[in-house]
Amino acid sequence: MFTTLDTRLLPVPATRARLILLCPLPVFPVHHRHPGLWKMLTVAMCVALVGCLQAQELQGHVSIILLGATGDLAKKYLWQGLFQLYLDEVGKGHSFSFHGAALTAPKQGQELMAKALESLSCPKDTAPSHCARLKGQFLQLSQYRQLKTAEDYRVLSKDIEAQVEQEGLREAGRIFYFSVPPFAYVDIARNINSSCRPGPGAWLRVVFEKPFGHDHLSAQQLATELGSFFQEEEMYRVDHYLGKQAVAQILPFRDQNRKALDSLWNRHHVERVEIIMKETVDAEGRISFYEEYGVIRDILQNHLTEILTLVAMELPQDVSSSAAVLQHKLQAFRALRGLHRGSAVLGQYQAYSAQVRGELQRPDGFHSLTPTFAGVLVHVDNLRWEGVPFILMSGKALDERVGYVRVLFKNRALCVHHERNWAPEQSQCLPRQIIFHIGHGELGHPAILVSRNLFRPSLPAHSWTEVQEQPGLQVFGRPLSDFYAYSPVKERDAYSILLSHIFHCRKESFITTENLLASWVFWTPLLDSLDHEAPRIYPGGAETGNLLDLEFNGSHLSFSQQQPEQLVPGLGSAPRPSDFRVLGTRYRESPLISAWPEELISKLASDIEATAVQAVRRFGKFHLALSGGSSPIALFQQLATGHYGFPWAHTHLWLVDERCVPLSDPDSNFQGLQAHLLQHVRVPYYNIHPMPVHLHQRLCAEEDQGTQTYAGEISALVANSSFDLVLLGMGTDGHTASLFPQSPTGLDGEQLVVLTQSPFRPYQRMSLSLPLINRAKKVAVLVMGRTKREITMLVSRVGHEPKKWPISGVLPSSGQLVWYMDYEAFLG
Repeated sequence: MFTTLDTRLLPVPATRARLILLCPLPVFPVHHRHPGLWKMLTVAMCVALVGCLQAQELQGHVSIILLGATGDLAKKYLWQGLFQLYLDEVGKGHSFSFHGAALTAPKQGQELMAKALESLSCPKDTAPSHCARLKGQFLQLSQYRQLKTAEDYRVLSKDIEAQVEQEGLREAGRIFYFSVPPFAYVDIARNINSSCRPGPGAWLRVVFEKPFGHDHLSAQQLATELGSFFQEEEMYRVDHYLGKQAVAQILPFRDQNRKALDSLWNRHHVERVEIIMKETVDAEGRISFYEEYGVIRDILQNHLTEILTLVAMELPQDVSSSAAVLQHKLQAFRALRGLHRGSAVLGQYQAYSAQVRGELQRPDGFHSLTPTFAGVLVHVDNLRWEGVPFILMSGKALDERVGYVRVLFKNRALCVHHERNWAPEQSQCLPRQIIFHIGHGELGHPAILVSRNLFRPSLPAHSWTEVQEQPGLQVFGRPLSDFYAYSPVKERDAYSILLSHIFHCRKESFITTENLLASWVFWTPLLDSLDHEAPRIYPGGAETGNLLDLEFNGSHLSFSQQQPEQLVPGLGSAPRPSDFRVLGTRYRESPLISAWPEELISKLASDIEATAVQAVRRFGKFHLALSGGSSPIALFQQLATGHYGFPWAHTHLWLVDERCVPLSDPDSNFQGLQAHLLQHVRVPYYNIHPMPVHLHQRLCAEEDQGTQTYAGEISALVANSSFDLVLLGMGTDGHTASLFPQSPTGLDGEQLVVLTQSPFRPYQRMSLSLPLINRAKKVAVLVMGRTKREITMLVSRVGHEPKKWPISGVLPSSGQLVWYMDYEAFLG
């Protein structure tokens, strides 16, 4: 028998950890006739074992360069995360060097970095003497250097190569962590690419912190610039929420509990999903950043959206496959229904504008429109989640600090016994929910909670443990004993987890270029529509009360409580929304109704309903022709959710114009009508009249005679081809329907329906002609937004010039024209 060979990792104050092999002679019955043979065999075995250990040791040297090493993020999280990475990996085959870098001169930079490293701490179960030894090793491996020029980066690269060669190592790779403002990314990336890439056979990983752009265009520009220096597999975009333990456990939890969740994780059983991040602190000290980004760009577009995809995505067969996870996340992004103005509510804590005036030296009368609170209603348009509301909400200066994901299940039970007799494991009358508690709040730590009347979850025993009952502690109004509750065996900081994933090339915890751009495609239209919206003012803290409570109906989100009388205190004589109601006057010799957007839409919806009721009472039917575009979306939603007396069963819906795309295309006007109105109301299918733009597998081909077909349908069903009401909009170039300036098509003549050319994609359109529009009994023109102010002023001064301004040709021959404009379009 051989004795066990003793291999020990001895902490040594050197630039790399060394393996010391103690290889005693074997103990076994020695054959007295061949003692030399046994000695030779023993030596050979020891040499082989040393070779194996050396092979393990020589996996290579890793250099980690922390750019912005003296900044707040580095001091608070990154140096500690790098120290934890060292503790986790030392002795496992790699050697390390850590380079703190910044623009600061070497002497001052070294002092600042040394101060940041003073606060490094070891895990709680580490003996103080051992911790001190480990910290000493880490400090010896860490050095500061100034990186400003391309030459500085060349020198760094040569120094790394010299160190590797001097110590007889092989370079495994380099990690550059960009803890610097995004405006510095491109210059640093250029220097790394030209002067500091590792040699052949070694990898490069570059790590970026948000923000990754301000909107889709800026994100695309930044991605293109970085993509010219780095390959996609080299880039790691950090969203630190993906490193938080409860968030990082969402996919593994779904995977380990597939059997229980397969029948529950869908629209048939889930009532709603809440993804919440509340803060008690305000934005003081970060006002410059906050004025540029606001709460949606700061929290919802990244942290909460990433969590949403983890909840909503289809679960890949192998959740350990980074490629599969990222692909399924991208599919979830693409299934998100487009957002609109009614999808969101905004708030701002009362002291914010004063802080802006103080920190940014704004004048006394300045009032910011930047939201510090936002709630957004999101829907996922696929079979699993159709109709299930996902509520994303975040805000500053609120009553508590807490983050969680709450999946609330439908409850159709009716229990006979009194609530005091309900057993948590058995009673279906108790709320059924799964909660991923991210942190803080009453619990005070990360946790996963599953209602006992759902199922007992499976979690990895080595990393998650069941929480002991805490009398008096309640979660969403229920005692903790109502849940199977689990918390991490050892709490870890998000950055230490993400740095480990970077080191081990686990890309599923990071944001790819494709997913980043998909997120901005989703969020940018909403952000643009909210750009000039006045947020609701709230006092902050507990005093806010129920002022920010939300309610949703269909795809519309609103505050539960009516608008307070004073929206923006201290504006003096400046007009406020509450100073105005619906203003009636005249525009181009026709009635004009003007109001703030919500009141204007409400007024227009009521007028349309009144016209419909009157038409049905007189003629038994109501013919309504609707325009597409973004302006009518809020109107469609208002009609769908707030007008239950509308005679839909007797209403015929027609389109004013259509883009030459398939009706299922997101750009189709009919698709917008379907998404925001038709699916919510009961209109007989034979009363719905989409434009025939897609015939014989072709789009708007003249030989298919789609215009004649639609005109014939109108003539057959609409008396005198006179619609009861036509809803139009007005473009910034003065176009209406799909009748455009400098294009005579459809402006006169006998044709009822025409094919036109748009200056915007998609170029081909089908449209009602101006003569047909002017046969209507009533025409309503809806004009909204500050971008329409200039054309509104111009059109108010021109005469009848439809070739220049098609909207100027709208004047019903025997009907009524009414303009509906919000204050921004009318007053600027």
